[in-house]
Amino acid sequence: MTSVSFIIPHMGREELLIETLTSIEKLDSSNIQLQVIVVSKNESFSPQLMAFNTALDIQFLQVNQDTTISDQRNIGVKNSSSEFLAFIDADIALSNNWLQVMLSEVNHESFALISAVQRPSRNATQLELVRVTLSNLSIDCEMEFLPGRNLFLSREVFNKTDGFPSDLITCEDYVFTHNVSKFGKLYYTSKADYVHLGEDKEYWSMARKEVWRGQSNLASVKGRDVPISEYPSFIVPPLFTLALIASFLFIALNWNILSYLSIFVWVFLLGVYTVRLYKKRHKYLRLFPIVLFYSLYFPARTVGTILGAKTTFKTGDY
Repeated sequence: MTSVSFIIPHMGREELLIETLTSIEKLDSSNIQLQVIVVSKNESFSPQLMAFNTALDIQFLQVNQDTTISDQRNIGVKNSSSEFLAFIDADIALSNNWLQVMLSEVNHESFALISAVQRPSRNATQLELVRVTLSNLSIDCEMEFLPGRNLFLSREVFNKTDGFPSDLITCEDYVFTHNVSKFGKLYYTSKADYVHLGEDKEYWSMARKEVWRGQSNLASVKGRDVPISEYPSFIVPPLFTLALIASFLFIALNWNILSYLSIFVWVFLLGVYTVRLYKKRHKYLRLFPIVLFYSLYFPARTVGTILGAKTTFKTGDY
């Protein structure tokens, strides 16, 4: 019988984890032996959470607060025993056919790692629709990397890698999926999907998270060849932010030519990314939320990269 272990890193509120486990419980798992391992930083678990013991073969492992999400996943693997591994976040709800689709796709002779597309929740905000559109710019195709919210692969392939990189706070999925790509294709399928229950709902909250997410930008390139397609993610945010700051400075100094040039640069970058996303937009997504998203996203990523650079160069990890 085919066996699958779900590895779920967790910290904080249990409500979303309960929804995640409920979606696993509802999966079409005919002739599949399921194992669920929750690796949590919480000190205790509620009766509602422990009640899943009756419906699922589930383990709750507790780790220290300073354990990285990479190590949470690696610990989960060490405590698992299945033929296939499913890495999912503790705030997503899988479609009922997710497991069957993953198993079907991973049996393709050239696919090493599979991920399903994101779909919006019922009452999705404009910001959530921006995120969904951004996640699904390219679907049903080979990818250079995959986001860590839902990943499916065989234990055999996982064992060929060094696991998730313990030294990274964020961007660990970029590094891990890049390493997996050495052993086969990364595939993003629309045959199954998930809802990101913890998706950003407010713009300022999103910006704060992007500052945090950007702190491992530089460290994530260590020891790997960065594909050309990733270059814009390192270049555009600081260039946009620098041009934006420079335009205000040059206007204050009454340096008209330089101020016009600076304004052109940040408006051009904002326009290119906005138009690209708008062309692929979800049918209910409007234009202004995209503009607002990138106006905050680029500076937030820049700040995060600068903060992360201090640690990266100080520790010599770069």
